[in-house]
Amino acid sequence: MPGEILLDVSELEPPEPLTLTLEAAASLQPGQYLRMLHRREPCMLYGNLDEQHFKYLQCKGTVSAVEVFIWREQDQKAAAVVQSIVDTPI
Repeated sequence: MPGEILLDVSELEPPEPLTLTLEAAASLQPGQYLRMLHRREPCMLYGNLDEQHFKYLQCKGTVSAVEVFIWREQDQKAAAVVQSIVDTPI
């Protein structure tokens, strides 16, 4: 089971990015995290993730790209991997 699940929603129109991201997050297994790529900040996503007890970290890659890492709230293994990738305290 790979630790990272990559989901590129940058070419999709609303509400597909939100729907697909929430579905992918719901399927995360222990030790897995989701790396979601979007063309803009997915503002509607964050409240949904909070309600469903996910943690997330947004990174702006370029002017036209946003990367969001998502993992289950209690998953310390996934959190540690994400922290090592982004080199930012979580």
